[in-house]
Formats: sequence, C-alpha cells, structure tokens
Amino acid sequence: MPRVSVRAIRQVGDPVLRTPADPVRDFDDKLTALVRDLEDTVNAPGHAGLAAPQIGVGLRVFSYNIDGTIGHLVNPRLVERSAETETEDEGCLSIPGLWFPTLRATYAVAEGVDQYGDALTLSGHGLMARCLQHEIDHLDGRLYIDRLTGETKRAAYRALAT
Repeated sequence: MPRVSVRAIRQVGDPVLRTPADPVRDFDDKLTALVRDLEDTVNAPGHAGLAAPQIGVGLRVFSYNIDGTIGHLVNPRLVERSAETETEDEGCLSIPGLWFPTLRATYAVAEGVDQYGDALTLSGHGLMARCLQHEIDHLDGRLYIDRLTGETKRAAYRALAT
C-alpha cells in the first residue's frame, strides 16, 4: 500500500506565508518526499492547489488538483496571462472559511520543471488559470487578499481580525 502523507497547513499570520520561497536546487529524495506530501495533501475535496510554504517549506514548489488531475510544478514562473480578466470568489487553505471576489486573468501559462528536473509547462483557463496565479503568488510571499481593493480588502482584513 502506498504511503500517504497529509501535512498540516500553515495559517495566515505564519511568517513563512509572507516570505518569498527559494528556488529548488537539489533534485533529490527530499524533493521527491516534498512533492509526494504536497500531492497527498492537495488530494482532498475542495483543495485546488497547495504551495510548499503552506506546509512550512520555503521552496518554489506547488501541487494542484484540478478536474481530478493532480500534479506539481517546481520553480514555476508565469510566462503568459490573458488580457481578459474575471472576478470570481477565491479562497485559500491558509485563510480558511473566507472567500472574496478576486480579479485574475482568465488564462495563464506557467513554466518550470517536474521533480526530476524535466521541463514542464502548465496552462489553462478558469480554475486552472486561477490556481496557477494563486499558487505562484504564494511562492512570491503574497496572499490572495493582497490583491483585493477598496471595501472588499477592508472587509477581508476586518474578517481576519475577528
């Protein structure tokens, strides 16, 4: 039976969530274990993506679970975003229970590598585009609430304070 390792998710206020993640340099057993933990943890209902800092690891790796497909990307960078945008409710595993309308590009492309160092490109519309943007924000030390504006941002920060 394969080993499943679901990790605890760090919550807003933890400094690791506000610290830009370091690039992965070593493609070794530790990275393999991290990817397994990320993919196991994202494999739960309602989980669309999970960045390594959310489980306390300051490396540029994230996993995704979109339309039943689970995968990962190491050292990702957004290389394309559509000019077309949409505002949809967005939430975050590190900010449980809060959802706010967040502006994102409707299409995005991210390039990076897999856990073995082989080139990998992920792209998509809708939820996949939102996931790519959201998770790469995590790797840059940003939370989705940082993208909010006006009364929506004020409401988010009021909700966090309670």
